[in-house]
Amino acid sequence: MATQESLQQLYVNELRDLMSAEHMILKALPKMAEKASHSSLKDAFRMHEQQTRQHVQRLEQIFSMIGTRADEKKCKGMEGILEEGQDAMKEYTDSDVLDAALIAAAQRVEHYEIAAYGCVRTYANVLGLSRQEDLLQQTLNEEGNTDHRLTQLADEVVNVDALKAT
Repeated sequence: MATQESLQQLYVNELRDLMSAEHMILKALPKMAEKASHSSLKDAFRMHEQQTRQHVQRLEQIFSMIGTRADEKKCKGMEGILEEGQDAMKEYTDSDVLDAALIAAAQRVEHYEIAAYGCVRTYANVLGLSRQEDLLQQTLNEEGNTDHRLTQLADEVVNVDALKAT
């Protein structure tokens, strides 16, 4: 039996995948903040948790705009990335090295999100959904800013402290 496929269907499926990913991230960020020892890293994780709540709200708004339920499609990619982050939290005992590992795990999350949001933003553009494209671009900008902030923390503080620990 042949199925009818469309860019619109792909767009909705990818949005559902992102909704799942964002909910997984909301569960992981408080644990990461708790494990972090640098106050600036704790703050970055807490700030991103608040942003992630806004990302979920934007996705819900987009689902409302397209007239469909905000059902989730389990994001296996994010599940694996977050599992690796959990492994790092168990593996490293030195707080400075652990903070470096937490940044690496968080940046993997950010890069996945940047790729995913970039794709759905482009789909929205091609589909002529300019308001949805704008909402997705806002989230994409925030994900990029978070990645940049994590890089700064790693370069200026965390990795330097981790080097001293060895």
